[in-house]
Amino acid sequence: ILGEDLLVLDASFFIKEAGSPNHVTWHQDLHYWGLDGEDEVTAWLALSPATVQSGCMRFVPGSHRRIVDHRDTFDAENLLTRGQELAVDVDESDAVDVVLAPGEFSLHHGRVFHASEPNRSGDRRIGLAIRYIGAKMKTAGGAPMTAMLVRGTDRHGNFTLAEPPEGAMTDRDLARYEGIAGQ
Repeated sequence: ILGEDLLVLDASFFIKEAGSPNHVTWHQDLHYWGLDGEDEVTAWLALSPATVQSGCMRFVPGSHRRIVDHRDTFDAENLLTRGQELAVDVDESDAVDVVLAPGEFSLHHGRVFHASEPNRSGDRRIGLAIRYIGAKMKTAGGAPMTAMLVRGTDRHGNFTLAEPPEGAMTDRDLARYEGIAGQ
């Protein structure tokens, strides 16, 4: 989808405890990631059942064709860092629920409107979002960012390349992570 040369920009867990009010408001990822381009796709991997009851991902088909403004709400129950949300109304009747069994995944572009409701089930809902970008992508304004080469070669040098971990939570790996997180 993204070509021969591929980086992972980020991998984040989205965990909702049983009965949690935590949710993710309607948003477009690429609006606030600080990238100069749209050569991106996110793989959302279900590590537990992602059902309508547990707050599965929801998408609005075709919404990737437009860029809309966002606002920060800083809502403590929103799993996004600043409670980012679209500054336009979303017609909920256009939304598609993406129900996934553990081990299944969905792919979405960073411009598609997406969200997830609170977990109203009696089980924890766990998902892992892995964000892939083409190696030719750049950061907007040249801000330093780290990514990991996962396929091909990096002929562009637009990101500081992260090294693969040496083991499970080694001191060296934790120190490298602290360095990346401090950027």
